Amino acid sequence: MSDCKVKFDLNYNDEDIYNPPMSLSAQANVPSISAYRELYDESIANPKIFWSKVAAHLYFQTPSDKGLEWNFDVRKGRVFVNFMKGARTNISYNCLDRIIQQGHGSKVAFKWEGNCEHDQLEITYEELRERVIAFSKVLRSKGVRKGDVVAIYMPMVVELPIAMLACSRIGAIHSVVFAGFSSDSLAKRILQAGSKVLVTADGFFRANKFINLKDLVVDSVNICKDSKHEIESIIWLEHVKRVRQPNYCNVVVSLPPGSLLWDSEVKAASHLEDVVEWVEAEDPSFILYTSGSTGAPKGIVHTTAGYMTYAFETTRRSFDAHPESDVYWCMADCGWITGHTYGVYGPLLNGLTTVIFEGVPSYPDSSRTWKVVEKYGVTKLYTSPTAVRSLMGFSEDFVKRHDRSSLKVIGTVGEPINPSAWKWLYNVVGEGKCAVIDTYWQTETGGHVITAMPGATATKPGSATLPSFGIVPQIVDSDGAVLEGPNEGNLCIAQAWPGMMRTVWGDHDRFEKTYFSSFPGFYFTGDGARRDADGYYWVTGRVDDLMNVSGHLLSTAEIESALTSHENVVEAAVVAAPHDIKGQTPYCFVTLASDAELNAELVAELQQIVRIKIGAIAVPGSTDIQNATSLPKTRSGKITRRILRKVAEGDPNADLGDLSTLVDENVVQLLWGGRRGAKSG
Repeated sequence: MSDCKVKFDLNYNDEDIYNPPMSLSAQANVPSISAYRELYDESIANPKIFWSKVAAHLYFQTPSDKGLEWNFDVRKGRVFVNFMKGARTNISYNCLDRIIQQGHGSKVAFKWEGNCEHDQLEITYEELRERVIAFSKVLRSKGVRKGDVVAIYMPMVVELPIAMLACSRIGAIHSVVFAGFSSDSLAKRILQAGSKVLVTADGFFRANKFINLKDLVVDSVNICKDSKHEIESIIWLEHVKRVRQPNYCNVVVSLPPGSLLWDSEVKAASHLEDVVEWVEAEDPSFILYTSGSTGAPKGIVHTTAGYMTYAFETTRRSFDAHPESDVYWCMADCGWITGHTYGVYGPLLNGLTTVIFEGVPSYPDSSRTWKVVEKYGVTKLYTSPTAVRSLMGFSEDFVKRHDRSSLKVIGTVGEPINPSAWKWLYNVVGEGKCAVIDTYWQTETGGHVITAMPGATATKPGSATLPSFGIVPQIVDSDGAVLEGPNEGNLCIAQAWPGMMRTVWGDHDRFEKTYFSSFPGFYFTGDGARRDADGYYWVTGRVDDLMNVSGHLLSTAEIESALTSHENVVEAAVVAAPHDIKGQTPYCFVTLASDAELNAELVAELQQIVRIKIGAIAVPGSTDIQNATSLPKTRSGKITRRILRKVAEGDPNADLGDLSTLVDENVVQLLWGGRRGAKSG
């Protein structure tokens, strides 16, 4: 076990400091920096005692006196993490039955706001439980049992968390796939997880655009058949029929003959008994796929007791959750980990009322976000820097025309927030009365690992601030040596925490190689960071071949593979280029066949290939595809990506470093020549 400590020198030397609002601190779960430090010290020195106190808030059918057990050092054997081994529990039961037994069955669990603001509904904890039970019976009627994987490919409707909770109730493993992904991406995830049941919808509306999920699902099923995998049951939600948006009243989606319809299947399975499957603490709860630097998506596996405990605690502390008064809104889609932990499980485990939003922040106009805040009296808002930057481009009147006085905490996630966006949230949206917290974490971590406590931590715009409870961050150099004090390097974590991933689905070797082989004894985040003189952490971005586009990690290798599937592309290299709204965007260097020309037609074809194989989020802009007659390579054949990044950034005066290892230094000038004719993002 690690005996690492984090030292805090809180004699601030930075003038840009914002203290927590006094009104928030007075009633906060963590009311002061001294209270934070006391809790933090206990969580590191005595993690078993600390986490057992947290777990005592939850229900375990079979308790356990085991705490955290782990090995991060690949030199000492297989990497593993256990928490409360031997205990038996159920996440769905804790989210619903436990809250109802506390007397809160009539409390609103979800307030759903559709793409069209006329589409809305409320569902209480008791009603939610009834609907979860009903759909869990449907899954059982299709042969789903404990340990089976169910794929879910749906828009942000209440049936999405219902399907997730129904899986958890019967011990099944859910694999939610973002409904913005292509049929090819969906098929890859179904095949890797071995899912035989798919829960989906006919389609949905995103702003003015209709997304035909039915066609995407049919294409995906055919891809799976070609790979000798049969999807035994597809359960369809006829969402389009329910939408009341006048502009789309004539949209009709015809499902395949004999399709299994959600409502009909619920009626047909109503005679079955309710079953709560009590699962082992380390049984898998869900798989969530994220991009890998090899191009093949990684199925991140989270288990039951540890994830549940961490989701409960980080929601309670990071958002200063007060169930009796809070209306909480996480704007993330459930296709991402944020939607899992802080859109569904964390809020429900804390008994909160949560807003689920199907639409986009700028539709029908740029006041939509603040209209929803006013409409539901939102007290805690969780959004992304990308969304903030997009809204900053419009008049402040879009914000100020709506009452935001209910807001107490505004959190951001997905990428480090730039100081100007942070200050816009603080000054314009919160009018200096809200705590604005930047949360750093990953799909792999399950929950926040570095973030401010709203009532305790003085914040610095752009900094994720201090570690969450149980987290021991370390800055290490390229040789793995721990760097003390103010410094910059690779961001690692020195000891286990309950909510962290346990493995990569079907590939534990990849789990060890990706996260633990670079710096034995540490979990490596893949990010760089610097620590300032006050002990605050500033995440500086990825150090591997992944990019962060609108808060979502994308694999450069996967985009390259898509581009080279075109018959006219001989080779491709993709790097991240800065983008004013998205943060980063793919910038693509393509080497073409001798008789090919990078004209508008070919650019459009390459964009379409990326859209089909990955999804719209990965599509480069038309000016972000550059013809490269050759690429900067070393004599061993390795592409020197730091040069490509500098070219993509567009600064011809940038220091490119040592070029002597290149086979042909003239390549660099050719790349600059091509870059000057292009425009950023």
